This record gives sequence, C-alpha cells and structure tokens, in this order.
Amino acid sequence: MTVLAALRAPRATRANALHAGAWWLWALGLATAASRTTNPLLLALIVAVTGYVVAARRTDAPWARSYAAFLKLALLVLAVRMVFTTLLGSPIPGTVVLFTLPEIPLPEWAQGVRLGGRVTAEGLVFSLYEGLKLATILVCLGAANALANPARLLKSLPAALYEAGLAVVVAMTFAPHLVADVRRLRAARRLRGRDDKGVRAVLRIGLPVLEGALERSVALAASMDARGYGRTARVPAAVRRTTAVLTLGGLLGVCAGTYGLLASEGAAHGLPVLLLGLAAALGGLWLGGRRSVRSRYRPDRWGARAWLVSASGAVVAAAVIRAAAGVPEALRPSVTPLTVPELPLWPAAAVLIGLLPALVAPVPDAPAGADDATGRRAEETPPAKETTRA
Repeated sequence: MTVLAALRAPRATRANALHAGAWWLWALGLATAASRTTNPLLLALIVAVTGYVVAARRTDAPWARSYAAFLKLALLVLAVRMVFTTLLGSPIPGTVVLFTLPEIPLPEWAQGVRLGGRVTAEGLVFSLYEGLKLATILVCLGAANALANPARLLKSLPAALYEAGLAVVVAMTFAPHLVADVRRLRAARRLRGRDDKGVRAVLRIGLPVLEGALERSVALAASMDARGYGRTARVPAAVRRTTAVLTLGGLLGVCAGTYGLLASEGAAHGLPVLLLGLAAALGGLWLGGRRSVRSRYRPDRWGARAWLVSASGAVVAAAVIRAAAGVPEALRPSVTPLTVPELPLWPAAAVLIGLLPALVAPVPDAPAGADDATGRRAEETPPAKETTRA
C-alpha cells in the first residue's frame, strides 16, 4: 500500500474528525505567507487555495457559511483603502497623475495631511497592493472560521485557558450565527414579497439579526456554565501568581517575537523572543492545568492528518518568508517606477502545498441539495410510491 493510498481521505465521522486546531494552524500559516508579500498574483493564489479547500472540506454547519462573509469584508476593506488613498493621498510620491481633486486647505497643526489634490497611479497601485495583503489575511481567517468547529476548538484548549475560552467561544459563535440569521431573514422577506436589498431592508433586518445572534451566544454560555464549565480546584496563592505571570509574560513574548519575525528590521531578535515567550507560556499553562477538576468526554486526538494539515500551512509560511529574504523584488513589486508584477515560480509552487488539506482531511457529509453518489441532486430524488389497498 502506498503512502497516498494510506492517507486517502475517508468519510468524516465523530471518531476521525480533524482537530480544529489543525485548521487554525493551516490558516495562520497562509496568513503569515500573505503578510510577507504584496505581489497581487501570489496573493490571489493564496485566496484561491483557501477557497478551494473551504469548498472541498466545509460542512453545512452555521459557522461553515462565514467564508463568504469574510470574503465580502475583505472586498470592503480593499474598497475603503482605495477611497482613503484617493481622498487623503498616498505616502508614495508619483509622477503619473491620473486626475486632480479640489484640495481643501487645512490648518497648520494638520501639516502632512491633505484632502484632495493630485491622485497618482503609483499611489493607487501601492494602496491596492497593501489592501490586497490585508484582504488576503482576512480571507485566511475566514477559512479557519468556516472549517474549524468552535465548540471542539474550545474543548481542546488547555485547562488554564478555560475562563478565557468561555468568552472566546461566545465571540466565535456570534459571527457565524449572525450570518445564518441574515440569510434566514432575507429569505423570509423574499417569500413575503418584500425587498431584501437596500438600506431600508438592512435597517429592518439588522435589529432582529443582532438580537438573535446575541441570544444564541448567551444561551451557549449559560449552558456551559450549567454544566460546570471552568470549575477550578484550590491551589496556593503563589502558584496562582506564578501561573498568571508566566502565562501573561509568555503570551506577550510570543506577540513580540511574532512581530519581530514579520517585521524585516527585527527578524534577528524575533526568533529568540518567540521561543522564550513560548516556553514561558507553556510553563504557565502547565501550572494552570493543575486547577482543573473536570475530565474531557471523548477528547479530540491529534493524528497524522492533523499533522499534515498544520504542517502544510507552516511549509507555505516558511517558504514565502525565505523567498522574501532571497528574492524581495519578486514578492514586493516596485511601484516607483511602475512595473508589471510577475508570478515567482517556486514561491507559487510552495503556496500550492496549502492544497494538501483538500486531499487528506476527512470528507464531510454532503450538504442538503448537493449531488449524491448517483450524480442526482438530493431534492430531485423521486418520492417513494404509495401503496394502495385493493
């Protein structure tokens, strides 16, 4: 039996479902890769990879529909960035003037800021590249939200993070339920013959949507509290203080080290700070785990498929970071002067490794209305014939 045959994706069940943390590590790896480049072709390739994996492995759960909402949010962020550049100008000086807006004079204390004036092609292209980078990061996070079950992700958190996890799971379930309620209310308005688009429709849908999503999140929090979620044992005060110092200091170190790795100026000091922060955070989480007095029912296992999914995102991030240091001109196209961006071959091939979850992750059940094994849609299946009495 070959390796590919052994890793052929089975049907998803409760026993072999992929660990939710693997999806987040995969998405964060792609987001890290997107943060190291402004090449629009490479960013579009990352979006295409996330979109294909989401289409191949998402379920019909409410949170699985959040990818489209994140995609629309990314387009909105890109449009806002372009509008701000047009009105407020760009930090990149340009020579190719596209048009000139009436400039509004500002007081002396607002020196360096302008409203209107010349709009150059170099400034717009620079803002387009930067906006695409931020939009791609949002799309990667949307892919993680669409693929990872928030409840199972919460169950996998260390015991020291149970209290914070309660707030996190409420926040993570709010957005998917918000999207589901918007779809439900828009469908209801269409069935009643009312308009579901426009400002007036949004205003009438907004309040019920917010109320419903908040009620579901609060109900989830109440049910978790009723089941004894977050109960802690009595531990000495010194252990509690040490746990808080190690966890908080470690997380701050991880944030500082990650920023150092992402920023070109602090890359030399980013890795040591990241490792020290990670060690301190793990020590704090281990001490905090002694406060837990509850057991886990059927804990999710981190198997070979979870390692492959998370490793694919890490490989993509490492390859793009290496390419940014070796061939920076390919990953950051010049805007002064304007040049046509080219697709770097081996970084693009490394991004395609992010498609591995679409091959090894368990295949979810087909949602309602999808094609079945015979190629016929579920709703088109003819009903069973009724038997009549003689």
